[in-house]
Amino acid sequence: MFDLHVGRRGVRAAAADVRRGFRGWRRGRPFWAGLFTLAAGLPIIYFPYVHLTVAGIPLALSTTAGAGALIIGVLLMVLGITLWFQQQVRVFAGIATLLLVLVSFPVANFGGLFLGLIWGLVGGSLACAWAPPTADAEPPNRGSAAVPAGEGSSGT
Repeated sequence: MFDLHVGRRGVRAAAADVRRGFRGWRRGRPFWAGLFTLAAGLPIIYFPYVHLTVAGIPLALSTTAGAGALIIGVLLMVLGITLWFQQQVRVFAGIATLLLVLVSFPVANFGGLFLGLIWGLVGGSLACAWAPPTADAEPPNRGSAAVPAGEGSSGT
């Protein structure tokens, strides 16, 4: 069923190829914006439907707007996945994320007890600020930086 024989290169080389491929995929899209947006939907969905106990005292955060929290959370998760696979709509998805998390503050228990609110604000802001990489962009040199002429010299 699965081919466990990797060949002469070994498992480490295959893992390095997978990691390199994922790094290239991640750099070509607003990955962190999508991850924060996706993560923002989870606490917004979770807290209205769970019954917590704090020091033996039951704490129910369910409200009449539980359906609103479900809709907002699912939409945020869809927007997070959309940011990964449809980079062209990043500004729309970022603004929609910002609006949804602001609406989740009164609707969904303070935006998922502020977790979903903060993660959504970060994700939406990153989505609006992300710019696709240009083809002529040169990868940064991680070696020592050259000192421009006239600087760094103690010529007196």
